Amino acid sequence: MNDLKQTIKGETSYKGIGLHSGHVSTITFKPAEKDEGIIFIRTDMPGKPEIQADIDHVIDISRGTTIGIKDASVATIEHVLAAIKGLNIDNIRIEVNGPEVPVADGSAIVFLNLLKEVGIKTQNAEREYLEFDKPISFSAPADNVDIVIVPSDDLKVTFMVDYKQKALGTQYTFLPSINSFEKDFASARTFCFLHEIIMLKEAGLIKGGSLDNALVVANPDTPADEISRLKSIFGYEKDISISENGIINNTTLRYYNEFVRHKVVDLLGDIALLGVPIKGHILAARSGHKTNVELVRKLRKLHKKQQLQRIYQKKRLEDIVFDINAIQNILPHRYPFLMVDKIIEFDAGESIIGIKNVSINEPFFQGHFPSHPVMPGVLIVEAMAQTGGIMLLNALENPEDYLAYFASINNVKFRKPVLPGDTLRLELKVISMKRGLAKMHGDTYVGSTKVCEGDFLAKVVRK
Repeated sequence: MNDLKQTIKGETSYKGIGLHSGHVSTITFKPAEKDEGIIFIRTDMPGKPEIQADIDHVIDISRGTTIGIKDASVATIEHVLAAIKGLNIDNIRIEVNGPEVPVADGSAIVFLNLLKEVGIKTQNAEREYLEFDKPISFSAPADNVDIVIVPSDDLKVTFMVDYKQKALGTQYTFLPSINSFEKDFASARTFCFLHEIIMLKEAGLIKGGSLDNALVVANPDTPADEISRLKSIFGYEKDISISENGIINNTTLRYYNEFVRHKVVDLLGDIALLGVPIKGHILAARSGHKTNVELVRKLRKLHKKQQLQRIYQKKRLEDIVFDINAIQNILPHRYPFLMVDKIIEFDAGESIIGIKNVSINEPFFQGHFPSHPVMPGVLIVEAMAQTGGIMLLNALENPEDYLAYFASINNVKFRKPVLPGDTLRLELKVISMKRGLAKMHGDTYVGSTKVCEGDFLAKVVRK
């Protein structure tokens, strides 16, 4: 049995400056109902718009994670989310009276301490997890990022960075459990390099940045004019020095490898956008907000698949996403017009692979070339259409409330007859989907031979 969800017991607030906007704002944490999730509310805007903190609402990842809906957005939310997930909080309402949450000291510890002080409350709702039965991998060669997640009975993170900046070099850390986050990771501060901070400041960004809310790293042999430029940009009157370890003003590190530990803070904050906690061991190399968010998008599809299997696939079977019983719960078709026996691969709203076993006992063989039984081409097309319908319906929140009607079928080609004993592999991919209309391409194979293909246009309508 899953453990129970949590929220906070009361209300607590913090006032501070936003790292990039420079706006002073107040962030207020409030309890939420058992299935609300994490919600940000822009209290300074008309109607107080609410933004669900999930991957579907991410609108910018250039210098942190920003979520938004219509004209409302909240920037740099990752440290707040990391604090929330570090305390195993599932449901919380977060009011912000500005465009960006305060940066505090550049870590998650300020927010974590606030939430701990107000207290955690258990709710009468079982917590759902994303679990892994086999390793998955994600790579972004252009960003030099590799991530692997392997099965585990708890959330674990192994993180490695290797910087060309000689003062940092290669750093490694390991989070053995979310229970270690508060002590060993939450205080790790955000950091940037001297050349980045000058570039960002001159571009009108990091208006709220200072040497008090971020670690700034530079080469020990940085020219004096660069230091003078930094002082001028920040209006800093005191002397600025670079220590042997490359940290400006010899700021004392909170952990010997604080830089890579802060990468774990960012990762946990971004993974909170999945909407459910993870049971898995994440092994990440050089990942940042961009690739973290791309990873979460991939995990969201896997979670959607698991949710649908829990709803429809009562008996767990190896290498089967939906068996015939599950398919009959999804599609309205019945014998003799149900043309899909099982689904073996499924990516909600993107692609699907179904299987149809063609038997001599099929009713259509009695009248379609009975002396030389050949499966009617129109029924192969129907089998593809039904398979595509399963994919489209399950891209919706409540698929049982909808039907998929096909508006057109084009460019159909039949390449080889389908005979009794053949097994059809029905592969459908979404080309585009907007305003209830979906374009798909389908290919059908017997073994490695393509026997049919076509383009489909479908409209999803409420029953």
